[in-house]
Amino acid sequence: MRFISIVICAFTLFSCQFGKENQVDTQSTQNANQIFQEELKINLEKEMEYCEEQLKKSVALNIDYTTHPRLIEKGEQHWKMPKNDVLLWTVGFYPGILWQMYDVTKNEYWKQEALKRTLPLEPYKFNKEHHDVGFMMYCSYGQAYRLTGNKDYRDVLIESANSLISRFNPKVGTIKSWSNELHPQWKQHITIIDNMLNLELLFWASKETGDAKYRDIAVKHAETTMQHHFRDDFSSYHVVEYDENTGKIRNKNTSQGFADESVWARGQAWALYGYAMVYRETKNEQFLNFAINVAERFLAGLPQDCIPYWDFELTGKKEEPRDASAAAIAASGLFELSDLLKDSKLKKRYCAAADAIINSLASPAYSARGVNDAFLLHSTGAKPQGNEIDVALVYADYYYLEALRRRKTMESSM
Repeated sequence: MRFISIVICAFTLFSCQFGKENQVDTQSTQNANQIFQEELKINLEKEMEYCEEQLKKSVALNIDYTTHPRLIEKGEQHWKMPKNDVLLWTVGFYPGILWQMYDVTKNEYWKQEALKRTLPLEPYKFNKEHHDVGFMMYCSYGQAYRLTGNKDYRDVLIESANSLISRFNPKVGTIKSWSNELHPQWKQHITIIDNMLNLELLFWASKETGDAKYRDIAVKHAETTMQHHFRDDFSSYHVVEYDENTGKIRNKNTSQGFADESVWARGQAWALYGYAMVYRETKNEQFLNFAINVAERFLAGLPQDCIPYWDFELTGKKEEPRDASAAAIAASGLFELSDLLKDSKLKKRYCAAADAIINSLASPAYSARGVNDAFLLHSTGAKPQGNEIDVALVYADYYYLEALRRRKTMESSM
């Protein structure tokens, strides 16, 4: 394997520990090659039952189906549902959580609650203003179609995929992420690492319709991002701006990270998850090898409790918040990566690493049990903008439940 050299190396013994989040972590920069020795300590079924109890609380209160739960701020008990257009990229996650709960329980109640919150999203299938139509529609309507087979939902998803590929620039080789009107500091074609997750909608559309154009655009985007979005150590930039006419790089920097050359934790998690997914869809070994190295860079930055600081540059600094959303995304991606691998040592390594993250997320340090209606506490949305610092975030819960489900599936096949 071309990129696997950093994985097969001398390991230093390391085991994630809890209860150290208020200490300066002197080992946090020394964990690049840690062996994760922890086994899964939680009961997966009981943890998903906890999630169900939390959902029962929130659906009883969230009865305005034109608004969409996004965050719970520190000290508050219930979800806020902003209508700000900039924040609408998250609208698919809450219905997606409900669909996942229906999948877990097979309880018709959750299907009906999911439908109430999914169907109002249909107009977003025409959204061509940004790349997040994938998040918005595949996490909601994608789950709905997977679990019901309703052809109307299929049609919504295909239209959503058409909207997404309308933003592809063949001169650049990527789908444009943000509009310049909303982000005037960038003048031309912007691509952010988050966009990797939206490609799953295109792979689905290609398989569903038999039209290769969706897949071709997704693969090209992944290849271009792999070429230009990463440093030599496989850490990811957040934002890359391209010349829209020539495809040349104009700059590489950040919006939500600490600094242009730092490693924003959720961005690295998006990359890990994204390239594991692209390998699943393509079976192209270059994407598998790349996912491995991106995963190793994520693991190298973890503190002892395995929940990253919001930016890896700040690991160990007591005043800096964690990002449970990055941890949940990475855990789900690591479970998938483990499941896809044939190498037994790497399979075990990534499953154990994800188990260590899940153990920590389920612990009293990060669980929302008895605090508010979410599953998880201590996520960070956009600290440089002063937004969503140390809060509960709906996408943290979405990927946490997905991680639990993936782990349960792996457990049943072991």
